Amino acid sequence: VSAFPNESFRFDDTVVVLGVGPLGMCFVTKARMLGAGMIIAVDLSDYRLNFAKRLGADHALNAAHTTLSERLTAVRDLTHGRGADVVVECAGVPAAIPEALDMLRLGGLLVEAGNFSDLGDVAINPHRHLCSKNVRILGVGGEEPAAYAPSMRQMARYMRHYPLADFVTHRFALHDVDAAMKQSIAPDSMKVVIDPWRN
Repeated sequence: VSAFPNESFRFDDTVVVLGVGPLGMCFVTKARMLGAGMIIAVDLSDYRLNFAKRLGADHALNAAHTTLSERLTAVRDLTHGRGADVVVECAGVPAAIPEALDMLRLGGLLVEAGNFSDLGDVAINPHRHLCSKNVRILGVGGEEPAAYAPSMRQMARYMRHYPLADFVTHRFALHDVDAAMKQSIAPDSMKVVIDPWRN
């Protein structure tokens, strides 16, 4: 999350986070720490959307119960027709990229963090999605080792303000690694820890 664009993020910005699994939840938290004016979380899981609200999301949209058109309308309504200043795509689904671009305001920023492996191609209209809106795109594929220490210091500074310890939702012994892997993709989990010393 050290890759969150501090230089492009302004106090009181509206931020949409598409996909609030563990990575998206980090972006929700950092957006709140940086002074986002409004945070809108979008996910398929009510469990994760409720968790995002605990971390500072102001609004939650369940993509399983809304259409693309309804989500775009909701973002437009919440921003008085303007669109989001920043959309962070963490769903890891290529089809979320056009949705993210459609949610942006003129001159907005798309932070693409969810497609950190090759999940396929997606069609966008360069004129409609990019040029006519003057959007900026920042691809995030990992952090430099030097970024971890400042991130850890920031987490330590905010531990009392946010339920960061609750990111770990499940713990398993080493011999239960198969169950741990299955749990890690379940919609009712965040971070799953395998503890080799656990019985």
